[in-house]
Amino acid sequence: MEVNSSSILTTYATSHKLSTCLSLCHSHHLSISKKAKTYNHHSLRFASPIPLVSRLSYSLKSAAIVGKNFESLNVDHLSHSGSRWIWGGSDPRYVSDLDVNWEDVMRVIEKLGEQDDYQGIGLLNFNNSEVHHWNQLMPDATHINIQLDYADKNMTWDSLYPEWIDEEQEKDVPVCPSLPKPDTPRKRLDLIAVKLPCRNEWNWSRDVARLHLQVAAANLAASAKGFYPVHLLFITGRFPIPNLFTCKELVVREGNVWLYKPDVNVLRQKLHLPTGSCELALPLRDKARAYSGNPQREAYATILHSAHVYVCGAIAAAQSIRLSGSNRDLVILVDETISAYHRSGLAEAGWEIRTIQRIRNPKAEKDAYNEWNYSKFRLWQLTDYDKIIFIDADLLILRNIDFLFGMPEISATGNNASLFNSGVMVIEPSNCTFNLLMEHINEIESYNGGDQGYLNEVFTWWHRIPKHMNFLKHFWIGDEEEVKQKKTRLFAAEPPILYVLHYLGVKPWLCFRDYDCNWNVDIFQEFASDIAHEKWWRVHDAMPEQLHQFCSLKSKQKAQLEFDRREAEKANYTDGHWKIKVQDRRLKKCVDNVCNWKSMLKHWGETNWTNDEFFNPSPPAISTATLPGL
Repeated sequence: MEVNSSSILTTYATSHKLSTCLSLCHSHHLSISKKAKTYNHHSLRFASPIPLVSRLSYSLKSAAIVGKNFESLNVDHLSHSGSRWIWGGSDPRYVSDLDVNWEDVMRVIEKLGEQDDYQGIGLLNFNNSEVHHWNQLMPDATHINIQLDYADKNMTWDSLYPEWIDEEQEKDVPVCPSLPKPDTPRKRLDLIAVKLPCRNEWNWSRDVARLHLQVAAANLAASAKGFYPVHLLFITGRFPIPNLFTCKELVVREGNVWLYKPDVNVLRQKLHLPTGSCELALPLRDKARAYSGNPQREAYATILHSAHVYVCGAIAAAQSIRLSGSNRDLVILVDETISAYHRSGLAEAGWEIRTIQRIRNPKAEKDAYNEWNYSKFRLWQLTDYDKIIFIDADLLILRNIDFLFGMPEISATGNNASLFNSGVMVIEPSNCTFNLLMEHINEIESYNGGDQGYLNEVFTWWHRIPKHMNFLKHFWIGDEEEVKQKKTRLFAAEPPILYVLHYLGVKPWLCFRDYDCNWNVDIFQEFASDIAHEKWWRVHDAMPEQLHQFCSLKSKQKAQLEFDRREAEKANYTDGHWKIKVQDRRLKKCVDNVCNWKSMLKHWGETNWTNDEFFNPSPPAISTATLPGL
């Protein structure tokens, strides 16, 4: 059975409707306010605990300012504990100290064309003075102040983006906390204007109130009925959520004023997703995994920069994608350091090679592991595709994951805290998104100094997919024996249960094939699994034999493996892997100018040479005339 992207995005809603309802009804005492028959400013109930006379004065003043062209809706809405109606409100979470540049607003409004076409303007989170300015700017339009309850004061970013949820629903059904929705006016809205807070300079993108206001604005736009365009205008010193309001939809920006013309159909699909990673955006157990999509505009992609050692992994990854039954394009980004020899192997494995200019991480030290990892931003320049599933080169696709092309940017598995793992992620290429990433490269701090940390600061509104779609080969220190056994069963399962197996620690092709060499180094033992190791080698053996040469062991790596084995023997590690006699045929095959790797052990650890690469010119590119493709 085939499903389109819309049905994929809405799957979670139907699968969790009952549990969500029960949870909300159980956890909140909801009261329904009486519906007002007429719209009257004197009947409005304001949040602040001020005397009745002051309230009446405030209401009368508000009515006098906005005049006849202003309406305020007083309709049914849920009364949340500790929350009140937002209208330049008193809750400090929603307050913005940004001074509105009305000249910039006017220049942006001019881009809308004839103002006569804009009958209704929804205003959210503006104070009385700012509402007055709006009335002066567009005097012929009806200005509607949108009612929206504050989010519960106990709601935190961690509650929306928890580190862990019970994906398999073994003990609990994950349910996201509820963000109050705006009251939808009966009058048509052509423009929705929102003023966003930015209270926390170092963590501004993880702000519940800021998220709430943007989701509320999206809901208002998505509620539009008919074929007329709806524009969204944000007043903020920081960029709005880039994968909710995409830069392709940005009409114009003037200073702190951002005007968008969203595709409301796409917006509706996005709003069917959970509020955060507190629920799966794609259920784990879903039999309707088939997805047709647009194969010509979708591709798998990976990247190699300054790391020929990952060529073997990328070749095996390509093999695994084809073995899973996918026929999507395979695109690999490489820099000038990847030789013609290695490129020929990648091309024969099925990768379409695109040469890129590396992007330096300005906060990395010279020659550090993360010096060039911002090159991953080049993925957003693959604009001949609408969707990309990025995969790291150290994983295997065990089951077809083409259905992930139906998910929006950014869809990924959880990593730690409120962060996603970028080893498998869905992105939507766009030159303007690439420009956004580059514009803030000197400003944004990555939590881990790498691209994953940077992307997590930009795309804080991400969508959780099951960890089976990027399952880490990792036994956590806190894992109980039952959990370890379960992981081992998942690694071994045939037919596979996992969709993607991600190899952490020392990579399989850098170990002897006889066993997982992570066993021989104490700090790497948490990544050790002989069963997962053997599974990778089965994929290797299924490759055309001529591609095996790209997984050869260099002399220095052989010496490193033997050194680690001897250290494990000295420490008498109880797992006993150091006792196994290595039969790997690569041990006797030399691909270096220096072949006597055993002699290297006499000087192992001397920093004058062991940390340097030997000069080994690459062989010529392989001949592919008679080599069958994967």
